[in-house]
Amino acid sequence: MAKPETSQSLGTVLREMTFDVFATGQHKISRDEFFSIRDAVLLDVRSNEEVRVLSLAPAVNLTVLHIPLHEIPNRVDEIPADRSVAVFSSAGIRATMVYVYLRTLGFGGVRIVSGGLPEWIGQALPGAIWKRHRAAGEES
Repeated sequence: MAKPETSQSLGTVLREMTFDVFATGQHKISRDEFFSIRDAVLLDVRSNEEVRVLSLAPAVNLTVLHIPLHEIPNRVDEIPADRSVAVFSSAGIRATMVYVYLRTLGFGGVRIVSGGLPEWIGQALPGAIWKRHRAAGEES
């Protein structure tokens, strides 16, 4: 597995998190934008219990890597540094923690999935599916 870029101190990563970064959402990625990236990895940092209740394995060819938050430091070598990585948690708090941690280790292609679980589930509701299906039909 490819090694991350040069690691940075927490202070350096925090200094990069300016108003412009947050205002323009550079640290986040939407669910739909994520699905459009080829070879992207969804890093699910929810607990084993949460994943047993609701799996995020989509019906498309996508790599989902489940590593609970507390296991990240011991399993960081499993996270591909040479691919886009979108970190997911139920509400975004754990995803934010992992995002900052990975940035300190030099992972440049890491972002947080915006909206957390409500956004993910909302896209699986009949109305959202119908809109995507209709939009795909109009593009054909």
